[in-house]
Amino acid sequence: MRLPERTGDQLRIGVAVTVPEPWSGALRAARARYGDPLADFIPPHITLLGPTVVEPGDVDEIEAHLARAAAEHVPFRVRLQGSGTFRPVSPVVFVPLVEGAQGCAALERSVRSGVLHQEVRFAYHPHVTVAHEVPDAQLDAAEAGVAGFVAEFVVTAFHSYLHGDDGVWRPVQDFALDGQRDGVDPTAAAGRADGADAEVVRPT
Repeated sequence: MRLPERTGDQLRIGVAVTVPEPWSGALRAARARYGDPLADFIPPHITLLGPTVVEPGDVDEIEAHLARAAAEHVPFRVRLQGSGTFRPVSPVVFVPLVEGAQGCAALERSVRSGVLHQEVRFAYHPHVTVAHEVPDAQLDAAEAGVAGFVAEFVVTAFHSYLHGDDGVWRPVQDFALDGQRDGVDPTAAAGRADGADAEVVRPT
C-alpha cells in the first residue's frame, strides 16, 4: 500500500471507525488467512480519513476539529454482511456495509473538512478490507470465504490513528458521537452497543 511520504518530525495519521470485538478478531484472522501481510499492522476498521501527513504543531487543532465533528453526529448501527471487491480497478476484497453507510458517509464529510480538508481520488465507499494487493487466487478465496460473514454493532465513536515507525497503525484517541436526537434513545434505536443481539458468522 502506497503511503504519503513524511519528512522530519511529521506524523502520518488516519481517522476511522474501529470494528469492535469479537468481529475485529475474526476479520483480522481472515485477512491473515488469505495471505495479506498487513493483517497484523492494520486493525479492522471503516476509513473516514485515509493516511494523511500532518505537522506536529497542528495536532491540537486537528484534535479539536475531530471533537467538533464527532459532536455533530449521533450513534448509529452498522451491519457488515457478505463480500465485495474493487477489482479490476483495485485489488481489494472487503466486507460491505448493508446498513450504516449513510452514517459513515456523513462522518467522513465532517472529518474531511476544515483543517483536514483534502481532495479524494474516488467517491467514498465505506467498507472493511479483508485482502489487499495479494495474488488473484487469494483474492478469490477471500471473496468466497467471507461471503457468509455477518456482524452488527453500534458506532458510538470514531478514532484517530497514528502510523508508527514499525508500520503498525495504532488508535490514539476516541471521539464520542455526542449529538442529540430529540425524543429518541440512539442506543435503543440502533440495537445494543455491546453487540449481544448481533449475529456473528466467522469466515471459513
